[in-house]
Amino acid sequence: MGKGDKKSRKGKITMGSYGVTRPRKKTKSAVAASTTPKAPKVKKEAAPKKAAPKKAAKKAE
Repeated sequence: MGKGDKKSRKGKITMGSYGVTRPRKKTKSAVAASTTPKAPKVKKEAAPKKAAPKKAAKKAE
């Protein structure tokens, strides 16, 4: 059990991987953000579009 072992803590530090043996530390911002309640988002209804004015037909002479 040493630096080459994937299952040991020393091996995970060498390889730079994480797992049960070497859990990641939680940052303060992530912990604070997860504990604060979020307000539900309210969707705004789209305003109905106005119809384009109709063009006058040309008179044939």
